[in-house]
Amino acid sequence: METISTAVQKTFISEDFLLRSETARILYHDYAKEMPIIDYHCHLPPDQIAEDKQFENLTQAWLYGDHYKWRAMRANGINERYCTGEASDWEKFEQWAATVPYTMRNPLYHWTHLELLRYFNIDILLNKHTAREIYDECSAKLRQPDYSVKSLLNRMNVKVICTTDDPTDSLNYHRTISDSDFDIRVLPTFRPDKAMLLIESPEDFKQYLSKLAQAAGTGEIASYDALLAALQNRHDFFASMGGRLSDHGLEHIYAEFDETAAREAFAAALKGEKPSASQALAFKSVLLYEMAKMDHSKGWTQQFHLGALRNNNERMLRELGPDTGWDSIGDYSQAQALSKFLNKLDSTDQLAKTILYNLNPADNEVLATMTGNYNDGTVAGKMQFGSGWWFLDQKDGMERQMNALSNMGLLSRFVGMLTDSRSFLSYPRHEYFRRILCNLIGQDVENGELPNDIQWLGKMVEGISYNNANKYFGF
Repeated sequence: METISTAVQKTFISEDFLLRSETARILYHDYAKEMPIIDYHCHLPPDQIAEDKQFENLTQAWLYGDHYKWRAMRANGINERYCTGEASDWEKFEQWAATVPYTMRNPLYHWTHLELLRYFNIDILLNKHTAREIYDECSAKLRQPDYSVKSLLNRMNVKVICTTDDPTDSLNYHRTISDSDFDIRVLPTFRPDKAMLLIESPEDFKQYLSKLAQAAGTGEIASYDALLAALQNRHDFFASMGGRLSDHGLEHIYAEFDETAAREAFAAALKGEKPSASQALAFKSVLLYEMAKMDHSKGWTQQFHLGALRNNNERMLRELGPDTGWDSIGDYSQAQALSKFLNKLDSTDQLAKTILYNLNPADNEVLATMTGNYNDGTVAGKMQFGSGWWFLDQKDGMERQMNALSNMGLLSRFVGMLTDSRSFLSYPRHEYFRRILCNLIGQDVENGELPNDIQWLGKMVEGISYNNANKYFGF
């Protein structure tokens, strides 16, 4: 006899999922729910948008490139063959479905069932017993025209998407999208990490310089000044294509501004020699500072994702490459260098609008208070403590980020949620965030800690959901 744990069960996601008070329910259903989405930081592939890709099955849309799911499957004892290996798409999905019940209390459990419900109207729990039915139904839908990539985005009421792009990218797909009749704006984001971080790998650095020179059309990059000129060229090009943001994924901010040492690092790498640690740090610091000034000159917003300890498993890095699920939270010292970097820019009034994302929850208050040091009254919320990121992109992490921001700054000026995702099925994360936000505020009202001023609180929720970002980024 089949037990209740293996029987087909209806989803637990009700209309009032995560909303534990009447105030929370009013704020979500009357104010947050219907607000459009601005996804100002993600890793969606622009070629798939330009080509309006049609996925053949649910695995392609859901599991390809998703290291969140791979990590969970590995933890559940699933062989790599079913994560990144040669197993068929159905076999990979079958193993993911068998893993899902074991993800309870991991955000993947909530995300999985929200996505099945919102995109496919699947209202039963995913497990090994329901896998085939769900796979077949969703895959059949994904092959229909109204489930193409563009249709999936329209289905979620997305208005703006900012992809993440290397300065060497031609942005041809962005141009194709811009020239089409697609209503959603898809804009590039300037992500120049390789121009800095490869300095300690001379051969890789020289190959990158060649690629950058070709993209900029500036001729050979044989000097530090030529590198700056090429990056300025690409920065200008990104702006001409609608770019409004830069982004940097760093362990911590670099703030040792020795230009002589920076030039020495460049010269050494050009000769195929590895710069000293101090030279490399100076190079990263000076280059980061120069690019921050470029952002300010155009009124852009600069983003810093801080604190990831990447590629911990060297064996699997050799086998699978980066971004395959072997990263974790780092415990770097953040405050001093961050203060030094921001202060140097502010001292000449060249500090752009800035968003700081933190991966170590122990540093939440550090970053939240740091933003307050450099708000200058020119823009509401000029300095932003960004939303819960990566391992903190879950209920507890979001609440802790918003509590730190509330205690140290102005939650009402927060630019809100983003997907930071490679999947076109990730947009219910905005719903997840909005429910958590409304529940947080609603609970304060119920506790008598905030006035029951629904009109004002509703306006605040609409701002955090959409309006603040729209105004802040100048979309």
